[in-house]
Formats: sequence, C-alpha cells, structure tokens
Amino acid sequence: MSRTRFAPDRGLTSRMLLTMFLIGLLYVVFVGALLVLFKGYWPIVVIVAGALFVAQFWFSDKIAAFSMGAHEVSAQEYPELHGTIDRLCALADMPKPRVAVAQSDVPNAFATGRNEKNAVVCVTTGLLRRLEPEELEGVLAHELSHVAHRDVAVMTIAGFLGVLAGVITRAGLQFGMFGGFDRRDSRDANGSDNTAVAALVIIGVSAAVYAISFLLTRLLSRYRELSADRSAALLTGRPSALASALTKVSGQMAAIPTEDLRRAQPFNAFYFAPAISPRELVSNAFSTHPSLEKRLEQLGRISNELGRA
Repeated sequence: MSRTRFAPDRGLTSRMLLTMFLIGLLYVVFVGALLVLFKGYWPIVVIVAGALFVAQFWFSDKIAAFSMGAHEVSAQEYPELHGTIDRLCALADMPKPRVAVAQSDVPNAFATGRNEKNAVVCVTTGLLRRLEPEELEGVLAHELSHVAHRDVAVMTIAGFLGVLAGVITRAGLQFGMFGGFDRRDSRDANGSDNTAVAALVIIGVSAAVYAISFLLTRLLSRYRELSADRSAALLTGRPSALASALTKVSGQMAAIPTEDLRRAQPFNAFYFAPAISPRELVSNAFSTHPSLEKRLEQLGRISNELGRA
C-alpha cells in the first residue's frame, strides 16, 4: 500500500492476502500441470502466459477506460470535481490522479491505473447530476482509496489466471471442433489415443481452474470494496454521506434504461456500485460487490465508532 493517510484495515487486508495466496497457489499448480501435459512445448506455454500477463497488466486499464467512454477533463471544465479531488488528495497526502468524466446516465464512478502515476479517477455525468457535494466526496474518497491501495493492479494480477485458463479452454474446444481429437490422427504406435486424452485433460483442468479463479477473484473484489468503503469513511469522517450515496445510486439504477445497464454491466468490477437493477437477484458468490445491506451495516458501525471517539 502507498504511504497515505488512508486508514489500514488489518482484518480485511488479511482476508485479501489469503485470497491472493490461494489464487497464486492455483496459478502455480495450473502452470505446472500445463508444463507436464505439454512436455516439450513448455517454452510456448511460458511465452504465451507471459505475453498475456504483460498485456493485461499494462493495457487493461486503458482498454477499460476507453470502452467506458471516459475522457480526461480539466479544472476549467469541471472546477468543483477537481476541487473535491484536490482536497481529498491533500487530506490523504497522496498525488492527484488524472480526472475523467464519462458521458453516461448510469450513476457511477471508477478508478483505473496500475499505480499512482498512471491513475485516473472517473465519474459519470449521471453521478454528478444526482449526488450532493458531500455524497460525491464520499464516492471520490472511495475511488482514491482504490488508487492508494493499488487495487487495480491487484485485481489485474488476480484476474490473470482466469483469463489464461479461459483462453486455453476456448482454444482446446476449438481444436476439438476442428478435428483435433480425430482418433485416427492421434493414435501412437501402441494404438493409444494419448493426444486426444491429453487435450481433454487440458480442457478439463483449464475449465476447473477458470471456475475456481472466478469465484476467488469475485471474493477478493468484495473484500476490496468493503476496504475502500471503510477507508473513505474514516478519511472524510462522514460515513453517513457515503451511505447516502450508496443508497441513492443503488436505488436509482431502476430508473436507468435496460439497454444502458446492459452496456455498463461488463465493467461492474471497476464501478463504485454494480450497474444492476435492484429487481435482479444475483448470488453473492458471483457478485463483484458486497450487498448494499452489508456495506451500509459496516458504515453504520463506523459511524457509531466515530460518535464514541
């Protein structure tokens, strides 16, 4: 974590570290299995895995920002937005990130960038229209907490294993669809079908790794959001303002056209709150964010703690 005044959360941090350890362990086992199965092709496995990781780590934030229509804005264009971020950065003792705005009626915000030097904090026009100044401050403090904790880099690394496993699974399935499992071509001198069996094993292992990595990454994402909520509430000293913003954003998703929500949902892991209608029920195990009730409960506890201080 960067040296800022954002309050550390040892409980949530330990759970995030445990989840990252499990993801790393899964990655080691997966790559080891690939090296055994591919045998003489291990250099290709290493090169492909390395290239995918570098591409995702260095460019995923830029791709996401471009896909969400974010464009950098100056202090002259949005003086109040810049002013709020200036105050929060001074309060947190951290460098100011670039500021961007996305033209979207979906009320949300997100942060991208693998480190503080490359960080961008973006809000949508829908969020600016709906929130009061103190509510917006709480949301921006939440996003700045993600930057200070290098959450984008953490989630990129955590999500890499799932991307690699997904690519290998799809490649294996396409290989099979186009005749790669033809028994007549894959039999060895002893009449065995080793190539086809190995390919099926690779697909099975990759699919299993993808599923486990998906669940662990979603778990890590939920921890990350709770930690950012807590850090933002303690930095601003106004957890009620963040709770109000969460309630308002979640409640007004129902008024957003379905088409706009569907366009935004692929980027839910980046957002302050998931772009989903309250009518839609999503299992907590598959969600990128904790439930609204859990986030409000935590903010309520922090409010009580600050009241007793």
